[in-house]
Amino acid sequence: MSRQIKVAAVQTAPVLFDLEASLKKTAEFVKKAAALRTDLVVFPESFLPGYPRGLSFGAVIGSRTDQGREQYKKYFQNSVEVPGDIVSKLGQLASDNHIYLVIGVTERDTVSKTLYCTTLYFSKTGDLLGKHRKLKPTASERIVWGEGDGTTLSTFKTEAGILGGLICWENYMPLARMAMYQKGVELYIAPTADGRDNWQSTMIHIANEGRCFVIGCNQFVKKEDYSEDLLNEVEASSDILSRGGSVIVSPMGEVLAGPLLDEEGIITANID
Repeated sequence: MSRQIKVAAVQTAPVLFDLEASLKKTAEFVKKAAALRTDLVVFPESFLPGYPRGLSFGAVIGSRTDQGREQYKKYFQNSVEVPGDIVSKLGQLASDNHIYLVIGVTERDTVSKTLYCTTLYFSKTGDLLGKHRKLKPTASERIVWGEGDGTTLSTFKTEAGILGGLICWENYMPLARMAMYQKGVELYIAPTADGRDNWQSTMIHIANEGRCFVIGCNQFVKKEDYSEDLLNEVEASSDILSRGGSVIVSPMGEVLAGPLLDEEGIITANID
């Protein structure tokens, strides 16, 4: 028996370090995606309150700057507690638009206050199905995010299929991928901040290797998306900080949509 669904990947930038404004933008794009009659909508890595690309938080070995401490404080204050008010609002968005919603957030642990790079999974009824914390933050990301563990290597059985996935560089970790395959993933979600051309090869490889649909989702970020207090750290960068590259791939490695490059947008694909 075939099961036809429509999936979408949203490629845009949040309002960096502004949780409420970013949540409002999330709602706008969820509504746009739902208007395309989609069943599953995916947002990029750490979309709330933003992936801190190019920022150092004033940290070098042995010292921190006062400005960096203030930057980190702002990022910390705009991160997402799970469960919490923002999670409830995201669930309501999924419920109101009758979609499965998968979104990357910077999560603030309610007990330890450690920040994690986390993916949240919501059902069409707005329930939080679960979350995955990035196992090994990449390079300087470790200044900001703590390390997850194997307890969140999860899949979720839904009417759309078995959802699961890994975040950015985790997709280069063979045993993490194997955990997803063992758990029967059918819709493999890969939120990322990697806009390099070879990311596309990774998405195609995983689809072939795991015989699953792969939804790779990245942000499209311009220098002008940075507020004045953050702009000085990316001043020397090109005008486009992340080209995007969101893509949807079939279990046979066929690219069904994308890659979307150098622009904001929503890609969709009908899959069986």
